[in-house]
Amino acid sequence: MSYGAAAALQAAIYQHLAADSTLQGLIGANIYDDVPPGPLPGTYVSLGIEDVRDRSDKTGRGALHILTVSVVSDAAGFQVAKTVAAAVSDALSGAALSLARGVLVYLAFERARARRAGTSDRRRIDLRFRARVDDG
Repeated sequence: MSYGAAAALQAAIYQHLAADSTLQGLIGANIYDDVPPGPLPGTYVSLGIEDVRDRSDKTGRGALHILTVSVVSDAAGFQVAKTVAAAVSDALSGAALSLARGVLVYLAFERARARRAGTSDRRRIDLRFRARVDDG
């Protein structure tokens, strides 16, 4: 197994989302690898948890990354959060990202879960993606 390309994959996803004009129009620069302390914007995107499974074979090392990108919003209802989540999904599904280490074989949407976040009026949508990475 190789976990070696995990940081490169995360950086490429972050950079791709930050450069997406549709997302910029919806949430500006409010895309976080680590949610900053203090007051948060009304709606933002956060890179989340990741599970990684070995996908090495006799041709080389590789891994399947199952990762979560979250949309959090304090807007009433789910409309704003779903609009931003759709933009995230559109930006990442099938994206041909260039990694600093390894090669992205594919990046695909797997599923999403929309819910209220805790007892607050915040809405949260967790989008799960599968990314296959070869690490040589």
